[in-house]
Amino acid sequence: MSTLYEESDALHAEAPHGKLEIRITKPLRTKKDLSLAYSPGVAGPVLSIAENPDEAYRLTGKGNLVAIVSNGTAILGLGNRGALASKPVMEGKAALFKRFAGIDAFDLELGTTDIDEVARTVEILAPTFGGINLEDIKAPECFMIERRLLESMDIPVFHDDQHGTAVVASAGLVNALLVAKKDIKNVRIVINGAGAAGIAIGKMLGELGVEKKQILLCDSKGVIGDHRMDLNEFKLSFSVTTDARTLADAVRDADVFIGVSKANCLTPEMLQSMNASPVVFALANPDPEIDPVVAKETRKDVLIATGRSDHANQVNNLLCFPFLFRGALDTRARRINGEMKKAAIHTIASLAQEEVPKNVLEITGTSSLSFGADYLLPSPFDPRLLTTVASAVAKAAMESGTARVQVDLRTYPAELMKRMERA
Repeated sequence: MSTLYEESDALHAEAPHGKLEIRITKPLRTKKDLSLAYSPGVAGPVLSIAENPDEAYRLTGKGNLVAIVSNGTAILGLGNRGALASKPVMEGKAALFKRFAGIDAFDLELGTTDIDEVARTVEILAPTFGGINLEDIKAPECFMIERRLLESMDIPVFHDDQHGTAVVASAGLVNALLVAKKDIKNVRIVINGAGAAGIAIGKMLGELGVEKKQILLCDSKGVIGDHRMDLNEFKLSFSVTTDARTLADAVRDADVFIGVSKANCLTPEMLQSMNASPVVFALANPDPEIDPVVAKETRKDVLIATGRSDHANQVNNLLCFPFLFRGALDTRARRINGEMKKAAIHTIASLAQEEVPKNVLEITGTSSLSFGADYLLPSPFDPRLLTTVASAVAKAAMESGTARVQVDLRTYPAELMKRMERA
């Protein structure tokens, strides 16, 4: 791992430093160019926007610009390392937006842990952007910040550590249950980790038809139940009446384990106690809740996914956020709602069930891939994600009433591909 870190350091240190730079989109070669792009000609767009704010989407880059906001209090699996230390991750996120969906993004690292300061900073910067991506902000503060921004802003606000993880994990679970021949409405699910991702996954499963009684949520102190007097409002919504107190109690006779917690907390003995064809999503990074090799040695019938790229079935937010934002931005959605997230879930899941194109096999260095226990989610490099997920999200935005403009879904996929070619 240290070699990988050293190689990454060397990559980031190459000139130009970091992973981003700004590129101009209009010519500035002549005096006429300058007069049109800047003074005095730019007064025309200024007056147009002052008269009609929606003109900003036509005359500026606002409609294709996302702010990636972090205060560095929950960076990857590294914890609170501060705002400045989060910058390499946020630059990387911006690079992924551009590479996979043609979306421009600015990373904004905020030197504060105060909820009001973070929220207010985003609110006053809102005129600049078409959407807000919150990132690596610890729970429960992330819930409070997002809730306030959703109430005060009319552009999409999306905390990817919550909802991106929930969308991709849910898509993987839909397919895992299909392979295991289990009904999502009948399975018993344990979620270990009651932070941003764990709570969002629980809520998303609820939108997919899972009832509260089917889920046991666990934190570092054990099972979230009505015997606990130390629960915040977000954990309290998952509190149930149960005799289970520990993670070992919770997973006994469970069908699904979803871990967004810490390494090696799911023991082989716990896995043995689960029902037939157990589904295990061990998503802690860099080390999962149970090593996939150990899991398969323990149970031949286990279906396992991790957050790592060096194992099958990586639950990777890259399958979601660029394309979810693409559809939201292109419809000028006021927010990213449940219908849009569910559309993304079912589209991602369906794509994994289709034949894998040869160019994806070449990019991933794989001779063959087909839907099943070792291929529950599509590759992030599958170019069909852009056209299928963005289209499904755009359709859901329009049908649910959050879209402010309509796109022609017959021509939209081809337009997306043309845009990516230019980008």
